[in-house]
Amino acid sequence: MPKETKKSVISNSVIKRLPRYYRFIGALLRQGVVRISSEKLAEKMSLTASQIRQDLNCFGGFGQQGYGYNLEELKKAIGSILGVTGHCKTVLIGAGNLGKAIAAHMDFSEYGCELIGIFDSDEEKIGENVAGLEVMHISGAKSFFEKNKPQVAILCVPETSAQALADRLVLWGIQAFWNFTHYDITVSHKNVVVENVHLGDSLMMISYALSHSEENE
Repeated sequence: MPKETKKSVISNSVIKRLPRYYRFIGALLRQGVVRISSEKLAEKMSLTASQIRQDLNCFGGFGQQGYGYNLEELKKAIGSILGVTGHCKTVLIGAGNLGKAIAAHMDFSEYGCELIGIFDSDEEKIGENVAGLEVMHISGAKSFFEKNKPQVAILCVPETSAQALADRLVLWGIQAFWNFTHYDITVSHKNVVVENVHLGDSLMMISYALSHSEENE
């Protein structure tokens, strides 16, 4: 087991690499790999063995020299560090195409969340079955929140309503947002976590790389 390490001394760049470790290790386990060296893991992740050892040593280190990493134990430990071993109650606001796709194809339990409710303001969507849940009207969200105490909200709503909705949801007990709107929400409440996801930004990075490929060559 890793030794406890103060979060304050761990850089954000290391923390941001942890989900990638978790994902790659999960894929290796599904392929039947039980143990792996830092060198072999580095090859698969396009990192260096030194980088992997340095990252994991931030949390006390794992594995033994000449023995490698026990992947089942490593995945469990990284999952514990990331907090995915719990089940944060999660709601989805916005049952449009993107919201439905996220609800249907995201394995929430794998990432420490449990989707318990889906809401929309469009009367035509109310009552639809999405990922085994019935879409509810946003007007009933407050009472649902009071009863079920969700902690995380996934926002797939128009950008014009994102900030006001976020402020309201915080008052109802939401502690974190996974925001897919085109608006960077800023919640002025202590300890509220916001992850703004802009799919278009990633696509533009591809456009940039392609448009400058000749220069790079």
